[in-house]
Amino acid sequence: MIKDIYLDFASTTPTRKEVVDEMLPYFTEIFGNPGSFHTIGKKAKDALENARNRIAKMIGCSNKEIIFTGGGTESINLAIKGFMREKKKQFKEKNQVPHLIVSEVEHHAVLHTAEHLERNEGFEVTYLKVNKYGQVTLESLKKAIKKNTVLVSIMYANNEIGTINKIKELVEAVREKEKELTTKIKFHTDACQAGEYLDVNVERLGVDMMTLNASKIQGPKGVGLLYLKRGIRLQPIIHGGAQEFRLRAGTENVPAIIGFAKALELAQEEKILETKRLIELRDYFIKSFLEKIPKTILNGHPKERLPNNINISVLDIEGEALLLMMNEYGFCASSGSACTSETLDPSHVIIAIGLPYEAAHSSIRVSLGKTTTKEDLDLFLEKAPVIIDRLRKISPVRVDFEKIKKEFEERE
Repeated sequence: MIKDIYLDFASTTPTRKEVVDEMLPYFTEIFGNPGSFHTIGKKAKDALENARNRIAKMIGCSNKEIIFTGGGTESINLAIKGFMREKKKQFKEKNQVPHLIVSEVEHHAVLHTAEHLERNEGFEVTYLKVNKYGQVTLESLKKAIKKNTVLVSIMYANNEIGTINKIKELVEAVREKEKELTTKIKFHTDACQAGEYLDVNVERLGVDMMTLNASKIQGPKGVGLLYLKRGIRLQPIIHGGAQEFRLRAGTENVPAIIGFAKALELAQEEKILETKRLIELRDYFIKSFLEKIPKTILNGHPKERLPNNINISVLDIEGEALLLMMNEYGFCASSGSACTSETLDPSHVIIAIGLPYEAAHSSIRVSLGKTTTKEDLDLFLEKAPVIIDRLRKISPVRVDFEKIKKEFEERE
């Protein structure tokens, strides 16, 4: 290999030149603190608000409903912790505990937040099971809602297996239960993986809160946002200033926010053509890989998945071993979420969809992006079978593929 071939766009994306060019003046020329009253500060403030207006227009909301954060994880924490803690004050008067619903396949930013609230702050949490494709069903969500349910947080598209949830339908199911139980429930969605490819118009989706971040859409790292529907009250999780409508203290990262707006604009402009291109590459790779290599399972929905996501379990080997050897040839892919790459635990997502530990440990994620070509994938498809055959010859693991496949196919 002469060059690295990057196939880990679900982890992060390179910042586009157009985005960098738009950001540059805000490092050295219009560098002021947007909270300052002087001319340079005012210019920074105007640029910040212009970016807020541009993003609000793209996702279909008011500019006062956009809260900029330091990334997707912070946005999720603000949405869930901020809302649940605010509700706790109201429920305390009734001697009740607010109830939160999340799915078992959420990003750890959601799961670890929910676990913290449950273990350390006394909230009630339900972790919804998913179907074999990793989707939350309307029936399971409706069944989980109770009188004390105040918040549902379901991801738009899964970061590991790419499966897309029908957010609009899930929101409508929550609204039906609201009427039945005469209660008020808010709906948050983690849309970090969806920003470049799916409809993120909050009015059409019907959500009350939505998380996006820039690093998944060819923008800069370290900046995200929370769409917060007007009228919803949160307790801030960072204190120290009045920035971001008193919900996120700290001087705003103006260059990154400018870059975020530009990246989202480019993503929305190119979404239709790029989605079509990537779906063709994705389906070509999946078909070729499954045909070339025996004892392999596609994880996630075959069609209702992100256009750039491929997640496959290659049984009888360790996924990490395959990725390390492929890396020697210049291929950069992953075995799941980059946020958990340093742990030896199997993917919680693969376990949740009903596959055994052997399949979870053997999964690899190949995620495509703007620079991915068919030639890149052909090179991967040329090298991978040789390495997999070598690894299987020395592997002590031998699973019953037909049994696993049959049990999985029979699962709902």
